[in-house]
Amino acid sequence: MALSPRVMGIVNVTPDSFFPDSRTQSAEAAIARARSHFAAGADVVDVGGESTRPGASPVDVAEELARVIPVIEALRGAGEISVDTQKPQVAREAVLAGARIINDESGQLVELAGELGVGYVAMHRLAPSITEGDARYEDVVAEVLGFLESAAGRARAAHVRRLWLDPGIGFNKDVAHNLALLAHLDELVELARRYGAEVLVGTSRKRFLAHLGERVLQVEERLEGSLASEAWAMLCGVDLVRVHDVSAAVLARELLVREPSQVGA
Repeated sequence: MALSPRVMGIVNVTPDSFFPDSRTQSAEAAIARARSHFAAGADVVDVGGESTRPGASPVDVAEELARVIPVIEALRGAGEISVDTQKPQVAREAVLAGARIINDESGQLVELAGELGVGYVAMHRLAPSITEGDARYEDVVAEVLGFLESAAGRARAAHVRRLWLDPGIGFNKDVAHNLALLAHLDELVELARRYGAEVLVGTSRKRFLAHLGERVLQVEERLEGSLASEAWAMLCGVDLVRVHDVSAAVLARELLVREPSQVGA
């Protein structure tokens, strides 16, 4: 099976994202981070101005716009830009500034993406107030796939041209939930193909990776787990992996897609 996965680099224009090394607290730093991601081989850069980690402080529209719009404007023409937001006004202004994908964790911006003629990421999550310890599923795989199939139908009804389905790894899901979804990524890929869609997966540095070994790993120690799960996603046919560590993910991709005749070259 031929693999053609793409890499999305994360740019957090925030002071409080869960991975401290990913935080940039000025437009200049965020622009530099984005350019370094493109230089390292990222196909897309995802710019966000509000942390979605548990307990993060909400950001009002004006502040989020002030964080992300100068960055997106400065990157116009540098490569494909996604905006990570749940706010319609921020999404609209970001598209005007040059973003071509709306990465929406709220599930509420699909009609706007269709109206604006841009790509859309539909992600599964329960209510943000539900913590991973309180999340309850009868069958997490069936429920997430059902949610995303419904989201795909809504997106197509809204005339969204480019669509990614995201199982929402780490959002309202415990370790077992996340591992079950990763084990069934091939089913999500099959579902997406029925709707002419692609699949996006983001496991980078997330908390579930801290609990897979003999001791709990801090976020700075989760690179290897991130790469292993990203490589697995690519092998399952996932189209786009959202990562903090672009250079490492790009190298993993190159190793996976290399033809047998190229080994040792």
